[in-house]
Amino acid sequence: MEALWKQASRLKEQVARQGVFKQFGAGGYGNSDNAFTDESEVKLHHRLEKLYLSTRAAKHFQRDVVRGVEGYIVTGSKQVEIGNKLSDDSQKYGIENTCTSGNTLSRAATYYGKARSLIEKERGNMLKAFGTQVAEPLRAMVMGAPLEDARHLAQRYDRIRQEADAQVVEVSRRQSRVRESAGNSDVISKLEAAEYKLEELKSNMVGLGKEAVSAMAAVEGQQQRLTLQRLIAMVEAERTYHQKVLEILDHLEEEMVSERQKIEAPPPPAAESYMSPPPPSYDEVNGMFASTSADQAVNSVDFFLGEALDSFEAESEFELNLSVGDIVIVRKVSSNGWAEGECKGKAGWFPHAYVERRERVLASKVPHIF
Repeated sequence: MEALWKQASRLKEQVARQGVFKQFGAGGYGNSDNAFTDESEVKLHHRLEKLYLSTRAAKHFQRDVVRGVEGYIVTGSKQVEIGNKLSDDSQKYGIENTCTSGNTLSRAATYYGKARSLIEKERGNMLKAFGTQVAEPLRAMVMGAPLEDARHLAQRYDRIRQEADAQVVEVSRRQSRVRESAGNSDVISKLEAAEYKLEELKSNMVGLGKEAVSAMAAVEGQQQRLTLQRLIAMVEAERTYHQKVLEILDHLEEEMVSERQKIEAPPPPAAESYMSPPPPSYDEVNGMFASTSADQAVNSVDFFLGEALDSFEAESEFELNLSVGDIVIVRKVSSNGWAEGECKGKAGWFPHAYVERRERVLASKVPHIF
């Protein structure tokens, strides 16, 4: 009989537990049985479960963003360092270059060095914005008190649910004993005490559940708003960086293409246009100067200094050889595009467009004129 009694008691407990709802599955903040079938409490429980999962996922995403931004800042800072070194080297070459065939590359290197410095400055501004406007606010929220407080409320709610679940089994056991005791007052009193405790637990559980849901909902909303704002701030900072870099590169390209054209492009107009007619002879020039007609082919001009922009190879004894950078004393200019002058102790004719007037020349080049 005693064995049958124990078996019957275990069966009653199992029947009482069959009506219990499962609390949280995998990913919840606890696992326990729930024997309450109140629809509003079940909805509250499910709402809290979703909020818990949502805030946990958002917290992990915020942490991932912070780690990614911090890594980007580290690598970006190294890029700034390398870029500034390249800027310094380029400007140093531009200042110290002693090339004898012209200073076009020196100017281009200087332009590039200055532009690179501006680009790295903009990169530094972007990385600073990433740190102050993205990483720091998100890190503060991940480690902040509101989320932890809300999670503590949810955990307290879970513990009370577990206590209430255990109390349901206790009430079921007391009810069985009342039926078996045939109205024993002591057994009935214990049942009433157990039922009172159960109602108290249910009341506390519902109140705490509502408080936890409210706190978790507030944290969820804050997570969504703040994270979106920081992502937008990151996009805006990077967009501003690229816009300014594009402006810098556009200006740099114009400067460097202009320098390249000075090296590669033939002097305008083409040299062939100067081959016909040939330069006037000295006799013709002297005759023209002696004439006072209005159709003079050679203009008398004040002497001036000019720098050769391109090389010119003389094809007759009346023409003057020129090399790039030569300083020429220009004495006469013909209407057919030729000029007469002196360079390196020799005099002769050359295409006027090959020479550009200079108001000043380096003192080191003066001895090479005569």
